Amino acid sequence: MAVSEVEMSVGPHKTIALVAHDNMKDELLEWVGRHREELSRHTLIGTGTTGGLVNEKIGLPVERLRSGPLGGDQQIGARISEGKVDVLLFFWDPLEPQPHDPDIKALLRIAVVWNIPVACNRASADFIMSSPHMDTDYVRRVPSHIR
Repeated sequence: MAVSEVEMSVGPHKTIALVAHDNMKDELLEWVGRHREELSRHTLIGTGTTGGLVNEKIGLPVERLRSGPLGGDQQIGARISEGKVDVLLFFWDPLEPQPHDPDIKALLRIAVVWNIPVACNRASADFIMSSPHMDTDYVRRVPSHIR
């Protein structure tokens, strides 16, 4: 059975969630530093440690939620389902087992359900940031029964 969809408008000012596993934090920090100017035009939220590092090392304001294993992934997922997150940049390490793996899968699943752009590595993050949709209005489709 096909799910009916509705359109949801996203303005030029996006809310971007930043998440990185421990082995990927340095890579995310390097990437954020390289895209500092573009990211400064948007609102940033992040899981506890990642958000703190971005703020401390790069100097960008980041609303910090809980650490991922302590519920931060779920907090971001909740914000996605409330329509309060427009882009998810989640630099995860697929080769390192994570004790909170079910939370990670739930976060990625909710991002797909809500049809938001997700970057899981530097290349996909570069593509998202270079998209003309980052600084313009964009209309995305979401299932009508969850709107």
